Amino acid sequence: MKILLDECVTKKVKELLTHHSVFTIGQMDWQGLKNGMLIKQAEQQGFDILLTVDKNICYQQNTSKYNISIVVLNSNNSTIETLKEYIPNFLEQINSFEKGKLYIIEK
Repeated sequence: MKILLDECVTKKVKELLTHHSVFTIGQMDWQGLKNGMLIKQAEQQGFDILLTVDKNICYQQNTSKYNISIVVLNSNNSTIETLKEYIPNFLEQINSFEKGKLYIIEK
């Protein structure tokens, strides 16, 4: 899977997703893009998943109009110590994600 880490997700998460192609916003030079434009850019560049901790994205975007899965780690912070607790559930579900849908991952 080709995964884009949102700006609010520490780049250290890349180390936990070694079997996937993972890119950061910085690597793509997309810093500061608003969610709608970011999702559109990610979709155009062939990303399968936008991984974020932004719980508001489900209220701000109509995810069904995009050909990308949006996955929210339901975390209270974005430290690697916290986020690594969500990665096993994320990886367990990754092959079931459908494009145009939003998923919330719990611990």
